[in-house]
Amino acid sequence: MSVIKLPIPPFDDVTAREKVRLAEDAWNSRDPTRVSQAYTVDTKWRNRSEFINGREQVVEFLTRKWQKEQEYRLIKELWAYKDSRIAVRFAYEWRDHSGQWWRSYGNENWEFSPEGLMQVRYACINDLAITEQQRLYHWSQGRRPDDHKSLSELGL
Repeated sequence: MSVIKLPIPPFDDVTAREKVRLAEDAWNSRDPTRVSQAYTVDTKWRNRSEFINGREQVVEFLTRKWQKEQEYRLIKELWAYKDSRIAVRFAYEWRDHSGQWWRSYGNENWEFSPEGLMQVRYACINDLAITEQQRLYHWSQGRRPDDHKSLSELGL
């Protein structure tokens, strides 16, 4: 039996935005197993210079990521969509073990299976050291509040 992860392709403006927000919410949970369920069993990723194959490696990668990236908060924004593909831009803030704050900026290209599971993810990410005073994301960890400003509204 196939797992369906709504919304499914082909995407329109409403369903593409919904898919982006669902991905943001899952990543803000910082639960590697929950996040991995949005991907095909044989998903293929490129994240920075790391190549990830399959859900098991997704869980391993995200576990390592969130051990390093403490107090992680993410905002994603739809950039473009067509058929089964979505492009997003994002920025997230996090603190490392030494207490240094970072803002990581990037773009992701996603391709989905007919069942709505992400089968391909390409991520390009750059990190910028910031001071605690430069932080823009102050919500309690977890889902970003609906009334929080978007990337565009924050000037990011």
